[in-house]
Amino acid sequence: MTSTDAPSTMKARRRDGRRAWWIRLLRDPAAALAILVLLVIVLGAVFAPAIAPHDPYASSRSVMTPPMWAARGSPDHILGTDGQGRDIFSRILYGTRLTLLIGLCAIFFGGITGSLLGLLAAFYRRIDGVVMRFVDMMLSFPAILLGLALVAVFGPGIVPIIIALSIATVPDCARIARSVAVGIMSQEYIEAGRAVGLSDRALFTRYLLRNAISSIMIFVSLRFGQIILIGAALSFLGLGARPPAAELGMMAAQGRDFLLFAPHIAVIPSAFIFLIVLAANVTGDALRDVLDPRMSS
Repeated sequence: MTSTDAPSTMKARRRDGRRAWWIRLLRDPAAALAILVLLVIVLGAVFAPAIAPHDPYASSRSVMTPPMWAARGSPDHILGTDGQGRDIFSRILYGTRLTLLIGLCAIFFGGITGSLLGLLAAFYRRIDGVVMRFVDMMLSFPAILLGLALVAVFGPGIVPIIIALSIATVPDCARIARSVAVGIMSQEYIEAGRAVGLSDRALFTRYLLRNAISSIMIFVSLRFGQIILIGAALSFLGLGARPPAAELGMMAAQGRDFLLFAPHIAVIPSAFIFLIVLAANVTGDALRDVLDPRMSS
């Protein structure tokens, strides 16, 4: 084999490896169904302006109309209307977009920050104690308490919720990343890399980060459902999006006053939160089974 054939062969092996774990992932019926549900939900949220049959913020005289399959339901409002006559299906589409945006931003910023802290703590052992004591201190602040504190300073809104959820994600990601990185740093190829004179940057990116990324991805995928649930709970308490914005947690909170005579106003947003979290958790479990070599063995 010539030197020019080696890179192409390595790329082909990596491509075949990615294709193999995708096949293993989709071979699980529960995982395939969960991925399909998440895909439909994400597409519905992305294309909400084109799919929504009504303006999600426009009121009408059809107040508290039940879903179309119930008595007195109307096909013009598939999931009925809320206490102000707004179409629930349209608000669900826009609310799912906002809920997913909060979860993705929080898991992105919190996951990157926490993972870097954990990897750096394991790579540079002299800062390990300081970084992990800082992480332990962050663990003492629950996300809801942190959200209350940020709302007291900045007022209710999407940005304080994203900041609170990002900060709440940092310590868990840092502990997972550090535990994985400590095992990697004890491997012989790390010592071999140091012996041949590789720089800290090369060791960190080529060996530590590449070998730890799959475990971090597994944890982040499992954490995503929890972040969605915590974010919805904060919005349910009135700390998230401000009316008339549509957000699933806030929509469930607005339906509390109508539970006795129009339960669909609160039940339908809550059911969508449950569906998103369940699909995210099942997908995360399936990714763990596929990417974790200990599970596959």
